Amino acid sequence: MLITVSGPPGSGKSTTASELAATLGFDHISGGDIFRELADERDYTTLEFNKLAEEDDQIDRDLDRRLQQIAAERDDVVLESRLAGWLAGDHADFRIWLDAPLEVRAERIADREGKSVEATREETAARQGSEAERYLEYYGIDITDLTIYDLSVNTARWDAPAVLDMLVTAIEEYDPETDEGRYPVDTDYDF
Repeated sequence: MLITVSGPPGSGKSTTASELAATLGFDHISGGDIFRELADERDYTTLEFNKLAEEDDQIDRDLDRRLQQIAAERDDVVLESRLAGWLAGDHADFRIWLDAPLEVRAERIADREGKSVEATREETAARQGSEAERYLEYYGIDITDLTIYDLSVNTARWDAPAVLDMLVTAIEEYDPETDEGRYPVDTDYDF
């Protein structure tokens, strides 16, 4: 089974995907970790590397190609990235979108990174806008279109264990034999 977990920065993607993978006994593959590794390798901060990616589309395309390849080749994986649901396409058995209001997400990120909430809010909004423009330009993906996701959860409404319980229940109760609602995703991207 391939499960994707997507959402904006600070939505709880990484924490939830990691816990979900551990609970299900699956591997967890994080696009954010891969992106941060690429930034570190080139001696950039994540924000600097994100800005560089605005000018060098090959950064995003390389990352996205790798994530799509993993989705096509691996099983028993929780694949986590902003575009995981789109990139995995029809390889995904279950697509999850996590979100929370910007203020909540900024507070989470600020706490994690030891920054001010105000600066983090501005950086997060700028990053989110930058990425949305690139996804639309590169692949024609409107990241705000949530129709491909099987489940969308506002992680600010419940604590992390409750969100995990919801997802595990949904996945365990899923029966592919009675599934009439799989939303097709065109994954013919130009990398």
